[in-house]
Amino acid sequence: MNGIVIIGAGECGTRAAFALREAGYSGSINLVGAEPHLPYERPPLSKPASGAVQMKLICTEDMLKAAGITYIKGLSALKVDTDAGTVSLSDGRVLAYEKLLFATGARPRRLACPGRERALDFRNHADAEAIFANAHAGRSVAVIGGGLIGMELASVLRGKDIAVSVIEAAPKPLGRAVPSRFAEKLHARHVAESVEFHLNHGVAEITDDGVILTNGRAVRADLVVSAIGVAPDIALAQEAGLSTGNGILTDAHLRTSSPNVFAAGDCAAVSQPDGGHMRFETWRNARAQAETAACNMIGAGEAFAILPWFWSDQYDLGLQVVGLPQPSHQSVPRATADGELEFYLDGGRLVAAAGLGVGNGLARDIKLAEMLIAAGVSPDPVALTDPKLNLKALLKSARAA
Repeated sequence: MNGIVIIGAGECGTRAAFALREAGYSGSINLVGAEPHLPYERPPLSKPASGAVQMKLICTEDMLKAAGITYIKGLSALKVDTDAGTVSLSDGRVLAYEKLLFATGARPRRLACPGRERALDFRNHADAEAIFANAHAGRSVAVIGGGLIGMELASVLRGKDIAVSVIEAAPKPLGRAVPSRFAEKLHARHVAESVEFHLNHGVAEITDDGVILTNGRAVRADLVVSAIGVAPDIALAQEAGLSTGNGILTDAHLRTSSPNVFAAGDCAAVSQPDGGHMRFETWRNARAQAETAACNMIGAGEAFAILPWFWSDQYDLGLQVVGLPQPSHQSVPRATADGELEFYLDGGRLVAAAGLGVGNGLARDIKLAEMLIAAGVSPDPVALTDPKLNLKALLKSARAA
C-alpha cells in the first residue's frame, strides 16, 4: 500500500510527519524538502547570536530515523498527478502516495522595479546568511517594507550600529497586522533608535548606491533588503488542477478539491464558518494545521479551529496579538506594570487581545486573554480597564458559570 507524501519540510510539513507517527500511522512517510538542510525554524533567522545566523533545528537525523520518516532533502517536487497518485521529483524519481499533504509554505513577493535583482530577500537561512554577512557596523541598509519582518530586521540591524532606512508605500508602518495604538508606539521606538522612515513612497529603482523613490529622492544604502511580504506557494497545486485563490483552497478539515490531497500552513486557505477562505502566516498556525491535517489524513474528521496568535520582538519590546482585532471592535485599554494591554469586544464578547511590553512580561496576560476568549466571556468593559481585576479569577468565574 502506498503511504503518505509531504511536500515541504518547514515547520508545518515536518510537524505533520511526526504527528502522523504520534497518531499511530505505521505506513511510509516521505518528507520532501527543497533546501539542503535538516528542517529548521524560521523565526530565529532574524536574531543572529554572536554574529552568526542561528539554525534552530526542528529535528535531528536520528529523530527522523527513529520515527521512520524518509527525509528527501535538496529536491523539489516538479509535478503532482492526482489521478495517478504520484509526485515527480527534480531528480527524476516518482513517489506514489495514498494521501498527499501540500505544506509548500510561501515565497517572498518580488519587487517589480528596475534593479530589483540587487535587493536581497529575507525568507530562508541562505537569505539570512547573505544579509548578515554583509551587514557590519558603520554600513547602511535600506529595508523595503515596513511590516513585521522589515521592522524586526531594522531593530536587529540598529543593534549592530548599522544605519537603517525603512521604505514603506503605506502612510504608516505595521498597518496590516498590528493594532494601530501599538503600531504607533513601535514606530516611535524605531524613530527614537534613529531609524529613518520614508513613508507613502514606492520604489522607482534600485541602484548600486541604494534606492530611488517614486518621488525622485535617493536613499543611499550599502545593502538593500526586500521585505514586502510573501505570497502562498501554490504553483504546483495549480498545475495539478487543485482549486486555489489566496492559497490552496481547503475545507474545514484541510482537504483540498482532490479527495486524497490536503494542504496546511502558509500555503492553505481554509474554509471559514461565515463564508470565504482565510490564510494565516504564523508559526503557531503551521504547527496546529499540521497536527489537524495529520489526524484527518488517517481518518479523523477534525475541523480546524484555533485562535490566531503571533508575536514580534523589536529592541527590548515584545508584542503579542491573539485573535483578529478589527477597527469595528470596541477597544478596551489596560495598563499593567509590565506594559500595556488592549482588549477587543464584539457585541460585548471578548474576541481578541494584544499586549506590548518589555520582553516577555505580558505573555501570561495574553495567555489568560486567549483562554477567556475561548470561554466566550462578555466582561464589563469598565472593570476590564482596572489593573486590579484578576484575569485568572475572571476565567475561573467564567468556567464555573
